[in-house]
Amino acid sequence: MFLKKGKETMKKEEILALGVAEDVAQKVAEASERELKGYIPKVRFDEVNEAKKNAEALLKERDEQLENLKKTTGDSEAMKKQISDLQNANKAAADEFAAKIKQMQLDNAVEKAITERNGKNVTAIKALLNLQNTEVNEDGTVKGLSEQLEALSKAEDSSFLFGPKIPEVRGFTPAPGSDPTQVQTDVSKMNYSQLSAYLEANPDVKI
Repeated sequence: MFLKKGKETMKKEEILALGVAEDVAQKVAEASERELKGYIPKVRFDEVNEAKKNAEALLKERDEQLENLKKTTGDSEAMKKQISDLQNANKAAADEFAAKIKQMQLDNAVEKAITERNGKNVTAIKALLNLQNTEVNEDGTVKGLSEQLEALSKAEDSSFLFGPKIPEVRGFTPAPGSDPTQVQTDVSKMNYSQLSAYLEANPDVKI
């Protein structure tokens, strides 16, 4: 049984006309009135529902735009990081290459100086040198190296690693490493380490 007519509530008299008892008709009329208070016209419902749908669609669109923006930003940051990593890797490779070239130049200059000083064992002599923070000069020499080699050639515990200075003869230069004066070295004053280094530098010596 329908107790509402469109948007209107049925009055008590109309309900009584249907043959309903008075007490029941009163309750039904009150209930019908209460129901009508919460009634939303269809036009208004459609408007609210459409607004809700539009809001949800707009929110969804903004969410999609935000996600796309995040993806774009993420890609941009990833690309920036990739470029930065590549730049850092290139710089590190360039620095490493420059350091290797610098070390090669230093090694060549040191070995050349040792040979010219008539050193008998380049490796052993290099181990005794202080080459930290040293650089090769424009003329190919190493600052302070000549003084270090001179000191080592005169020191009691390292002089055996050097032959005598080779005198320069006009028109003739003795081969580096030669020992024209055959200077005798006193091994009796050497300790074990010094003697081992001496024998390594002079494998043909007779003791």
